[in-house]
Amino acid sequence: MYIEHIAIWVKNLEGVKQFYEKYFGATSGPRYFNPTKHFESYFLSFASGARLELMHMPTIPDTKDDVHAQSMGIIHFALSTGSEEEVDSLTKRLKEDGYPVLDGPRRTGDGYYESVVLDPEGNRIEITV
Repeated sequence: MYIEHIAIWVKNLEGVKQFYEKYFGATSGPRYFNPTKHFESYFLSFASGARLELMHMPTIPDTKDDVHAQSMGIIHFALSTGSEEEVDSLTKRLKEDGYPVLDGPRRTGDGYYESVVLDPEGNRIEITV
């Protein structure tokens, strides 16, 4: 068994799609639109086969979570770069381009080498080897 995909509600569907394409090498499938529900989405695929669904519907309310605080529920997802050098390089690039880096790069107590950044809508991404 494996996770087939993870889904995220977003306000700016095109902007978030472009973020994952630009920084993480995601490839987008075609835009889906349901005119009855005003629902639209993209499935993004990564080289590993993992997929991320970005979804937008104007009636979805803003989150009440604080992006800097931990809370119950899904808090992040991790994307592997393949090397510590790539973790460093991508983290530096995201920071230089104005995206918040919450932590790292660093080695964690359980042996991971990682950083934690926010995407354009405040979703936590763990960048790891």
